[in-house]
Amino acid sequence: MEVYKTLTPNLEGDAIGGAINMVMKNAPGKFQVNANLSSGYSQLFFDRKFASFNSSGINYKSPYELNGKTFNATQNDFTKGTLDYKYKNPAPNLIGSLSLSQRFLDNRLGVVLAGSYQNTYRGSNSNFYNTAVNGTDAYSVITSKTYREFSEQQQRLGLHGKVDYIFNKNHQLSLYNVYVNLKNEQLRDAVTTTYNGVYNPTAGNAELVYNTRSRLTEQQIYNSTLHGDHKFFNDQFKVQWSAVYSSAKNDVPENTSISLNGLEQNFQSRRTTLVNTNPVTRRWERNTDEDLAGYLDLSYSIKAGDDKIDVMAGGLYRDKQRSSFFNNYNLAPNAADAGKVYGTDYQNYTDLNLVVSNPTGAVANSLTYDASEKIGAGYGMFKYISKKIEVTGGARVEHTNQGYNLLFPAGESYPKGGQVYTDVLPSLTAKYFLSPKSQLHASYYKALNRPGFYEIVPGKVVNEEFQERGNPNLKRALADNYDLRYEFFPGASEQLLVGAFYKKIKDPIEYTFQADATRGQDIYYTPGNFGTAKNYGAEVDYIKYFSKIGVKANYTYTHSRITTPKTTRIINPATGDIQAVTVDQTRPLYGQSEHIANLSLLFKDAKKGWDAQLAGAYTGPRINTVSQFLNNDLWQEGFVQMDASAEKRFKGGISIFIKASNILNTPAKLFIKGTNAENNKIAEDLVKDGHTLVRSDYYGQNYLLGFRYKFN
Repeated sequence: MEVYKTLTPNLEGDAIGGAINMVMKNAPGKFQVNANLSSGYSQLFFDRKFASFNSSGINYKSPYELNGKTFNATQNDFTKGTLDYKYKNPAPNLIGSLSLSQRFLDNRLGVVLAGSYQNTYRGSNSNFYNTAVNGTDAYSVITSKTYREFSEQQQRLGLHGKVDYIFNKNHQLSLYNVYVNLKNEQLRDAVTTTYNGVYNPTAGNAELVYNTRSRLTEQQIYNSTLHGDHKFFNDQFKVQWSAVYSSAKNDVPENTSISLNGLEQNFQSRRTTLVNTNPVTRRWERNTDEDLAGYLDLSYSIKAGDDKIDVMAGGLYRDKQRSSFFNNYNLAPNAADAGKVYGTDYQNYTDLNLVVSNPTGAVANSLTYDASEKIGAGYGMFKYISKKIEVTGGARVEHTNQGYNLLFPAGESYPKGGQVYTDVLPSLTAKYFLSPKSQLHASYYKALNRPGFYEIVPGKVVNEEFQERGNPNLKRALADNYDLRYEFFPGASEQLLVGAFYKKIKDPIEYTFQADATRGQDIYYTPGNFGTAKNYGAEVDYIKYFSKIGVKANYTYTHSRITTPKTTRIINPATGDIQAVTVDQTRPLYGQSEHIANLSLLFKDAKKGWDAQLAGAYTGPRINTVSQFLNNDLWQEGFVQMDASAEKRFKGGISIFIKASNILNTPAKLFIKGTNAENNKIAEDLVKDGHTLVRSDYYGQNYLLGFRYKFN
């Protein structure tokens, strides 16, 4: 894994925070086997059951696709398994991997084969407090509480293969292929409680809405990379090239949800199907991406005594195409079943007699579209190396043509959209070697952040709490990045890094809640650009061993500010009326914590084969979602997460290990700054220190025990 904190012109420019490049290693000279197998459990399911459904018979295509656009679907065209829920203790998690590598033909041909498989059971327990827009105030009053239990079974499969052939010391080729498959079966059980339009458990009998969603998500990624390395004129001239084909598919077939009304009287609950509505929905979502790319890098070296200058040039061209499909069916009970009570009149949701309200489906929506992104880039750079200094500089030019086309426009303002722009991205990096073990590092680089297809297409969909919408006016972000760093490496596994940084980000992409002007109090979740942000701060990274005991610590302080317009309300002194006005508010950038720290205690005894670690991480408060209203941004509370691991190696290449993650069962909590008199009446300790809690998610501890085998 290659990590770049500073971009040079030969790296792609879409990386404001740096870049990570994963490189598959070549086969070593000796036959090598690496294997590991482990099993574990989540603490969450010691305390409650795991909820699941039968996904084996799910149709990956909707009735519209299977039978034609005029086909009238009935209840029999949908799978029963997605409404057949089971509650049980899950099997233990299973994680394993195996890799084999060897060289042949007098070490000219190298082959690496690797595979991994994971079958894990995870979940969360969540309290979400819904809030209402009151006039021009957002989230001023808690109107209801939703308790949700998520249960997820994840199956991951990864297959890797690399072949490299060395023709001679100057020419070699490699072919790398990877296939990754993820299946995620998630069941979400939720109950929403309201008391006469607000949430106040002391107000009387509760109105309940039960909502259960069964969702299978399958993601597949395939990549094939043909790469060549060539040297000419005694290594003075080097040519590297790559031809890359990638495909990715995200499939969510027959996503099923059912909603029931209920009433709680004296803690006794009754569930009944929703009358005169569509309590059951079946929806299909799918997008497929294909990506063709070519890379070329040229380098020429010039030596002048002990100094060296490398002159480099190159570029890339990428063509990415996306096809997106969305379809939705609504089902309602027939007249005879509309008032039946769950648990009394029927015992299983599969017993319901349902009528399809829209039998031809709803494929004509803004999430059925085609999209494309074409990127052409070229760069020129130099690297000067001497005994005391190393300087790398140059510029990269990237041209982007990104657009979409809605296949079934239905009155959208932008049924077709696109952005075409060219960015010049200069970069300059200098290293001054104070000693063989220490150096000063200074850099400047310009980078960008392109929006994704999902962010710019004007689609509308509800996934969790709110309707999500794309923004066809969303711009890419541009950032100027400055870094100054002192680096000291006293030993093989010891280091001290001290740095300072400054970033100026134009049009950063932030996620926000916006009020729907056409639907009163309704709000939606969408990306947007709201101005220019400035981030500056300092960071320290330290690793030190005291005999067998080690300390690894890092801390980053970031002062982040952006000024954006917000809506508030005032009383007009002339009329006495309440009116909305816009004011500017300075706040931190979305997602940016002021304080981030990590501390690990290490134990390493190479002679006896012991390796252990206790790690704690602190992330300070940060804005989770920007609000259009003054002082109503949604914040994530600061949190500490702790993990631990230990490994014992034995002779013969065998080792055993144990891991525990999220030891403190740290929740993710969201709050708004400010309180309301009505919220103070809720006896659940939601209001504290001037903040109002609106969400908390608990994930439980996870434990893993396994062994490794290595033969070399």
